[in-house]
Amino acid sequence: MLNISEIKQLFKLNGLSFTHGLTNEEFTQIEQTYDLRFPPDLREMLSHMLPIGNRFPIWRDLSQRGIASMRQYLNMPLEGILFDVQYNQFWYPAWGERPEDNKVALEMARQQYAKVPPLVPVYNHRYMPTEPYEVGNPVLSVYQTDVIVYGANLEDYLQIEFNRKSYEGIDFASVKPIEFWLDLDRPI
Repeated sequence: MLNISEIKQLFKLNGLSFTHGLTNEEFTQIEQTYDLRFPPDLREMLSHMLPIGNRFPIWRDLSQRGIASMRQYLNMPLEGILFDVQYNQFWYPAWGERPEDNKVALEMARQQYAKVPPLVPVYNHRYMPTEPYEVGNPVLSVYQTDVIVYGANLEDYLQIEFNRKSYEGIDFASVKPIEFWLDLDRPI
């Protein structure tokens, strides 16, 4: 269970804004609109407080423009992987042999990406995997195929992101294994 009052205090100390949390109806509408499922601990936090600001996801804006913008945000991990497949010869070994034709490689990467645990944005290019669907998934910094654990869990991540704990303080041994994403993890 998250310490919501501590998280709110952390936000205030860092000059970050938040508003009232999402309702069950809003969660349902958001999850249906984007075909996603919030990890339980992120859902708990967002039900108590919704961070606002230019690097936080804008979950309440379900206008046509807001949805298009959020879809881009949600697709950033895929687009980053496809960029590295196309321009940096990235290929995940479990996908088998890389096709020589770049268009075929990109299509195969897109198909394989559909099988990996989905990510939900938390802040900027920090994401949480939605699988397994349980409390305590790590928060990942995802920039193309440069992926690192940025918190063993949501609370740990917030402490690190907002300078209450050092990155070196992550207990990497306690980080829950996440298929595909942690295979890309590259420690700083």
